[in-house]
Amino acid sequence: MTAFTSPAKIIWPKEWLIPFVFSSPHSGRNYPADFVQCSKLDFEKLRQSEDFLVDELFASATENGAPLLCAEFPRAYCDANREAFELDPHMYKTPLPDYVMTASPRLASGIGTIPRVVGAGQEIYRDKLDFKDAQKRINECYFPYHHALRQLLEEGQKKFGFIYLIDCHSMPSQAPGSRRGRGAIGTQRPDIILGNRYGTSCGPQLFNATLSRFESYGYHVGQNTPYAGGFITTHYGKPDKNIHALQIEINRGLYMDQKKLAPTSGFTRLRNDIAGFIREISEDHSSQLTA
Repeated sequence: MTAFTSPAKIIWPKEWLIPFVFSSPHSGRNYPADFVQCSKLDFEKLRQSEDFLVDELFASATENGAPLLCAEFPRAYCDANREAFELDPHMYKTPLPDYVMTASPRLASGIGTIPRVVGAGQEIYRDKLDFKDAQKRINECYFPYHHALRQLLEEGQKKFGFIYLIDCHSMPSQAPGSRRGRGAIGTQRPDIILGNRYGTSCGPQLFNATLSRFESYGYHVGQNTPYAGGFITTHYGKPDKNIHALQIEINRGLYMDQKKLAPTSGFTRLRNDIAGFIREISEDHSSQLTA
C-alpha cells in the first residue's frame, strides 16, 4: 500500500488577512499504483468522481489572504467528506467492527468513506477488500485532512473571532439518467449550487452575498438541491459558535470536457469569476458578514 507523505496540503497566503478558510477535499489526483491495479476500471474512468482542478479554480484564495486546504489523495480512494468510518459491509471479506456506520443513503449509493463506485454507478473493485486496508486509508488520508481543517478553523477563529469555511466542489453537468444538452428543461443542473444545510451551517449574510455575486456574473445559482452540503459542511458549520460553513458546487460543464478530463476555454473565465468573487467577499469582511 502506498503511503501518502502529505495527504493534506495547506497553501498559505503571505499573510492571513481575512476570516476565510477554503477547502477542496475531492480534487486530489495522486493515485496509488496498487489502488489503480486492484480496480476493474481503467484510469480515466477511475477519475470520474474527481473534482477536476477545483483547487486551481479557487487558487486565488491565497492571493486574497486566506489559506486553501487541498486533499492530495483522490476521492475514489478515500472520501474526506463522509463520516470517518462510513463503510459498505458488502465490500469487505469479514464483518466490520461495531463502531462502523454500515447504513446510510450515501452507502446505498456506493459513496461511503471508501467508495464502491465512481461516476454513474461504475463499480471500482474486482474483489472484496480487507477492513485493514480501509482502516489504513482512513488513518493515512482522512484523519490528517480533518486534523488540518480543524486546526485551520480553530486558528482562524482565534485570530478573527469568527471564521468562514468555503467547501469547494464540482458536480456532473447532468443529473443521472437525464438527457444531454443545456436546453433540456429539467435535466441540466444549475451552473452553481450553494449548500448551507437549509440555513443551519452558515448565516444568511454569507449565503446571500455569495448567491448575489455569482448571479451578478450571469450564473444560474441553485440552493441546496440536490447538494445541501456533505459531512464537512454539516460537521463544522456552527453559526452559534461563529463558524460558518458554505458548500459551493461548480457545474463541470462550465470549464471542462467531462469525457476527456481536460479544461475547456471556459476554465479561464470561470477561474477569473471565482477570483472576483473571492476578492469581493474579502473586501466585505470588514463590514462583518456574520449573522
